Amino acid sequence: MTQDAPSGTKEPRQERKDEPDSSACADIPGQIVFVLQGGGALGAYQAGVYEALHDAGIEPDWVIGTSIGAINGAIVAGNPREQRLARLKQFWHRVAYPGSATGGWLPYWDDWLRNVAIMTRGIAPFFTPRPEAWLGLHTPVGLDKAAFYSTEPLRETLASLVDFDYLNAKEKAIRLTVGAVSVAGGRMRYFTNRDAAFSVDHVMASAAFPPGFPSVRVDGETYWDGGIYSNTPLEAVLDDHPRRSSVIFAVQLWPSNGPEPVSIWQAMGRQRDIQYSSRAESHLERQRQIHRLRHVIRELASHISDAERDSPAVQELLAWGCGTTMRVIELDAPCFGGDDLHKDIDFSANGIERRWAVGYDDTVRMLQRAPWREEPDPMEGIAVYRMERG
Repeated sequence: MTQDAPSGTKEPRQERKDEPDSSACADIPGQIVFVLQGGGALGAYQAGVYEALHDAGIEPDWVIGTSIGAINGAIVAGNPREQRLARLKQFWHRVAYPGSATGGWLPYWDDWLRNVAIMTRGIAPFFTPRPEAWLGLHTPVGLDKAAFYSTEPLRETLASLVDFDYLNAKEKAIRLTVGAVSVAGGRMRYFTNRDAAFSVDHVMASAAFPPGFPSVRVDGETYWDGGIYSNTPLEAVLDDHPRRSSVIFAVQLWPSNGPEPVSIWQAMGRQRDIQYSSRAESHLERQRQIHRLRHVIRELASHISDAERDSPAVQELLAWGCGTTMRVIELDAPCFGGDDLHKDIDFSANGIERRWAVGYDDTVRMLQRAPWREEPDPMEGIAVYRMERG
């Protein structure tokens, strides 16, 4: 796929040492769910993950994401299978920042100059600066414009890459859910095409990260990027009703673990990692406890006499139990040497290609492991499989 590629960019994954074995993935039990974190340019890793799954013949039944995860998810869910990867490549080609100011001889200055250019000029298909925003931080301009950048270019980009008619055709479409937080109410809301017609506004709302991007109105209420509330929307899958046994590919862009910082700059970067990993581990542990209780309730039913079990009161209590199994496969984007506080705006062509390639390779290794074939503890209900790096 070469169209819409800026000068100097390369198509991700031109050469592959390993390809996923599609025949080995035919036995995945239950529904397949993709959970995609927010993280700006780091989202190229998610695109690599999707390409490997796509090559293996694995397509999601449900995609749920925030911010860049919502954008990637909308492109995947909002197109027929044969067009998904091409559309995803088009998006990342369009937002890639081409070229190098020093020809690659001075990487530090290349990174600094690129970041300055992005912050001052934006990325044409994604966001552009609002000059009036610099007239004063206290100037009342209204919530819809209280931001440094305009995201109208993203609206046009999404309209050209996502088929919203297809997305809303329930007999065809993948289920798509995006998270956004109410500006006034401060509560997370998950929008899904399963419940109501889905539009570009829902995706825009999930990617409206303040104060860079303006809020977006949906049904008369304003919303910001769901990542400022919960950047890992795994709980929405585990709390779904009715629950279904699932294999969940959780693609995480921010490391929850990392080295101790030794400078203020490193401390600022580490703070962002912790903030946007969004307590994924603690959320998962809480869900494991809840799911264990559901399985315990189900097991208790076998120890109750038929007469007692058939009573309405006992039936109501037993309804809290379930026997579903959730297999969570974690794919964690790596930290690269040179990553810093602004790694999420590294839209350089090389940065995108590198993260895309690692996402692909990590997924191939996980598919070769095929952890869904392992039987989880019947009393647990949730099994977590983490990727190991050398």
